[in-house]
Amino acid sequence: MTPRRIVPSTDGAGRRVGIVLSRFNERIGDGLLAGALRALAEAGVAEADVLVVTVPGALESPLALQRLAQTGDFHALVALGAVIRGETYHFEIVANESASGVSSVALEFGIPVGNGILTCDTDEQALARMDTKGHEAVLAALEMANLADALDENG
Repeated sequence: MTPRRIVPSTDGAGRRVGIVLSRFNERIGDGLLAGALRALAEAGVAEADVLVVTVPGALESPLALQRLAQTGDFHALVALGAVIRGETYHFEIVANESASGVSSVALEFGIPVGNGILTCDTDEQALARMDTKGHEAVLAALEMANLADALDENG
């Protein structure tokens, strides 16, 4: 017996993508965005089909994602930002709650959300990962958008 398989695809042609970028740790955010925009271009997403909005920090990202999802105008969303460990428990709160909020939006609205919010111990770790993580977050969101369509078609 050979099971049916859905082949993964990161093709972005015709896709509309919303990006929520945290301005906290701005240098890292810029690097994340550069990787994300490169991935979108490589995947065939038209510039006119990309909207980038900014928020103060990672904790504000889920609300912006929710508002974008509510419009119904996007096939996928991406959250970008960086939370760097400090000397207090605040790191855990921001890291955990922002991740929870991102997942909640995806599940509540049935829209793929690529989580590109870095949670690192140091600035150096974040700087080393920013381009790759921004790129990967976009590809994950596009792959899940294509999977959702394939599942709807094969349902």
